[in-house]
Amino acid sequence: MTPPGQLLPLTRTLLPPPAPPILPRRRSGCPSAAHARAPPPLPWRPHRGCLLPPAPLQLFRAPTRPAPAPAPPGASAAGGGEAQAAAAAEFVTSERVKVAAMLGLALALCNADRVVMSVAIVPLSQAYGWTTSFGGIVQSSFLWGYLMSPIIGGALVDYYGGKRVMAYGVALWSLATFLSPWAAGRSIWLFLFTRVLLGIAEGVALPSMNNMVLRWFPRTERSSAVAIAMAGFQLGNTIGLLLSPIIMSRTGIFGPFVIFGLFGFLWVLVWIPAISGTPGEHAQISAYELEYITKGQKLVKPQIGNEKQIKVPPFSKLLSKWPTWALICANAMHSWGYFVILSWMPVYFKTIYHVNLREAAWFSAVPWVMMAVLGYVAGVVSDMLIRNGTSITLTRKIMQSIGFLGPGIALLGLNAAKSPITASAWLTIAVGLKSFGHSGFLVNLQFSSSFPI
Repeated sequence: MTPPGQLLPLTRTLLPPPAPPILPRRRSGCPSAAHARAPPPLPWRPHRGCLLPPAPLQLFRAPTRPAPAPAPPGASAAGGGEAQAAAAAEFVTSERVKVAAMLGLALALCNADRVVMSVAIVPLSQAYGWTTSFGGIVQSSFLWGYLMSPIIGGALVDYYGGKRVMAYGVALWSLATFLSPWAAGRSIWLFLFTRVLLGIAEGVALPSMNNMVLRWFPRTERSSAVAIAMAGFQLGNTIGLLLSPIIMSRTGIFGPFVIFGLFGFLWVLVWIPAISGTPGEHAQISAYELEYITKGQKLVKPQIGNEKQIKVPPFSKLLSKWPTWALICANAMHSWGYFVILSWMPVYFKTIYHVNLREAAWFSAVPWVMMAVLGYVAGVVSDMLIRNGTSITLTRKIMQSIGFLGPGIALLGLNAAKSPITASAWLTIAVGLKSFGHSGFLVNLQFSSSFPI
């Protein structure tokens, strides 16, 4: 026992002592070091004739991390901006964006080949003596083939994949477009056949696009991917409407048919070697992008050889579901307004406002440019809402409501238009807001057992 008044050895406080046993209080009244309270301002203190060191726990307390210095104003925003910039750079340079761009080019050719007849119908009617009603038959012959081919195309896409079906579709509709001048010189029935063949081939375009977007893009980017592809769809209208009159003035009525058909063949030659059906089959995709796309998803591996089994789509089960009929009705209403405006807008400006063919094409092209721009904006906003926690169902309903109510109100205003400029403005609003439906019903068509929405 240490005599009163003698200092305790300092070496005992330099190492953490073992847990002290529970002992009765010493007779001298000096508590042990384990009973010491928080250390006083001085390192040693007297206590009834003895000096006690500070509590060992106070000497060996783990060093605390200093509080971080406050970030300068705007630092967090700058860090978030850098992250967003890096994400945007990765998105722009990724392989999946190349897929979306090639899909956009295919859909641009799809609509350019389709809209050529909307411009050529006026000089063709004059050259061949067609009546207005027969001109309507020629215009609608495209839809005869387009009526059922999306169903067939959807089944083919489920079996063969979007890449192969899209390649055959573009090749076939480009051939039909290219042969249109030759068919028109032989027989009106042969010419109508090329228009029907064009509709059959183009009916597989949207099912193939949906399949490729489904396989190449995660949920949070599908609206943007569809927006990129559909922007090409609308720009094809603009290209066809603006270039067709210029080409016709230099090469004749059938010049655009030949040129657009040749561009379709060129697209196929690029598509086949550059694009794969799924990310896992792509030879140049990075490991990061492949993991990002497939994270949380189970891609369907392509079946080969004897593994292929033709499965009849469960139409009875599909048609028994209310969501299926909701999609059918939304698609029918959207397509009815879309094709009426697309097919008859140049004729509308020429007959109602008596403008020449080139001016009618310019007035008709502006709404499709707006549709391409607003379609992309709608896709980005839709993906942003989903990333921020808004449910997918509510997001789709918001986009679809804008895509229906906005054009309806704008078309009512079209009735009061007194000049081609005013009419073009109302049509621009109507067609532009119509693109919000692409982030509604069109994205919602991308469902399967492997990729639930």
